[in-house]
Amino acid sequence: MSNSLTHIAIIPDGNRRWAKNQGKASFEGHKYAADHTIPALYDVVMKLGIKYCTLWALSPENFTKRSTFEINNLLQLIHLFVYKRIDEMNKKGIKINIIGDIFAFPKNIQKDLTHAVEQTSNNTKLTFTFALNYGGRDEIVRAIKKIQNSNVDLQTITKESFSKFLDTAGMPDPELIIRTGGEKRTSGFMPWQTEYTEYAFLDTLFPDFTPQDLEECIEDFYSRQRRFGK
Repeated sequence: MSNSLTHIAIIPDGNRRWAKNQGKASFEGHKYAADHTIPALYDVVMKLGIKYCTLWALSPENFTKRSTFEINNLLQLIHLFVYKRIDEMNKKGIKINIIGDIFAFPKNIQKDLTHAVEQTSNNTKLTFTFALNYGGRDEIVRAIKKIQNSNVDLQTITKESFSKFLDTAGMPDPELIIRTGGEKRTSGFMPWQTEYTEYAFLDTLFPDFTPQDLEECIEDFYSRQRRFGK
């Protein structure tokens, strides 16, 4: 296994379709994933020694185009997840990280997320990042604005220094991204960071995504020959 895998990211598609198939409200798919799929996911990632895992939980399109009822339920689920899981994640040595524009969220949700990040900041076994109200183009625009507000000479900006202004500053680029739910597109997830990222597209809906599915994706990743343009 010559391929290195330090950062794996997940586009967890299919929660609402899963709920519909179960005859349940769309929110129930997200709730099941939060209660069952995500905890099993970070347990496997830790078992395999992968140091970074990112989950794209909410895009700007999700946040602005879905009904107020659904968005409020999702925000409440974030609140419940933080308070239900933070002690467990602390005990396991998981550091919670957030990327995306959370300043668009209600103040209490911002406070929840800030609390989770602060309470787990010293953990080192796994950095688990939630991408919330995250869009790749939005991230690049934010980075440009940060540069404009800094004392950095624009003429000195390189690919490496630009990366330091992104939401993902300090994190390695993901070597593998898995998208569940049958769609075969990236939807603007980490466009800057994924120049040579490998992808796995699964028909499995995210609530049905199992530890075995994850391990099979990783096994397939290790079997690939990564050329990096050579």
